Amino acid sequence: MAPSVSQLQTTPAPVEAVTKGVAKVALNAQQEKEDVPSYPFYYPIWDLEEKFPPTEIFEHSDPGLRADPAKPHLLNANTKVHHISPYLGTEVEGVQISQLSKEGLDELALYVAERKVVVFRDQDFKDIGPDRQIAIARHFGPIQRHPTSGNVKGYPEFHVVYRDAKHDPIRDYLGDGRINFTSWHSDVSYERQPPSTTFFFILDQPETGGDTLFLSQVEAYNRLSPEFQKRLEGLRAVHSAVPQAEYSLKRGGPVRREPVESEHPIVRVHPVTGEKALFINPGFTKRVVGFKNEESEYLLKFLFDHIAKGADFHVRGTYKPGTVVAWDNRVTVHSATPDFAKTFRRHAVRLTPQAEVPIPA
Repeated sequence: MAPSVSQLQTTPAPVEAVTKGVAKVALNAQQEKEDVPSYPFYYPIWDLEEKFPPTEIFEHSDPGLRADPAKPHLLNANTKVHHISPYLGTEVEGVQISQLSKEGLDELALYVAERKVVVFRDQDFKDIGPDRQIAIARHFGPIQRHPTSGNVKGYPEFHVVYRDAKHDPIRDYLGDGRINFTSWHSDVSYERQPPSTTFFFILDQPETGGDTLFLSQVEAYNRLSPEFQKRLEGLRAVHSAVPQAEYSLKRGGPVRREPVESEHPIVRVHPVTGEKALFINPGFTKRVVGFKNEESEYLLKFLFDHIAKGADFHVRGTYKPGTVVAWDNRVTVHSATPDFAKTFRRHAVRLTPQAEVPIPA
């Protein structure tokens, strides 16, 4: 979803520099007094003049297909692993993403496909500089450049998530007429080739709160009866970027390329694991192709309720300094939890590699 655009074409952080590839800028006494982000280089901007061409179809081979199933470069004697749930979610310590070889990154793709969400602790990823961060993410596919959200000057690959006392993008986007702010979505699923292995790294985080909810669309599909699964297979749904673009325009923000709508299978197959998964989300899935309005609304409401209420195939991703979360956008949906006081800052960055055209079941 698009963050607030209340400060368009501006980077209010007093220091904007990269020294030897390290994006963190030491804060002096004046900066601390002004309460600026720890990593002002990544403060979001919204440039109304920035425009992107339409995204072209590309060939994609998932790096997980090349991986050694034993994962010797990723999981070794120094690696500590804790599974959060049987269906998805694993915490990993003792390995640095920044130091992985190409083989190790292939294994990371496979592991994230298998576990859906992997939380890497104590990472130096935020300090290795934007060029290296982007190079690592590009191992998994071309990086999606968001058409409306805040990004980094000169680096449109970064999708910046930012909230502080003056910026409350989730409430701005969803409005105040809700009793909760859970908003399940799969990032930019309207793309013709939606994302796969996605990276999200924390720069500033409140002491408590600000977690991310994730759920497994594989397990959500598995819970359905065989007859209902058969009925869903072959159906397609429209995923739309139009409401997101309209919201940005309403707020005076950018629309960097024309909003797209794509038809995707309601049940897709993962190219590496072969697992079937639902591929619907309330954020972007608008209607079922070939159904009349009432039929489409009824089916989508059932599926949205099903995934939202399945707490036994949900997990809560928590953040600590140095946390990097990698998730497979093809087989999960997630939601922010803006449950922390507005006086706290939450600042994070997403890199979103795109993958194959969804494979129907």
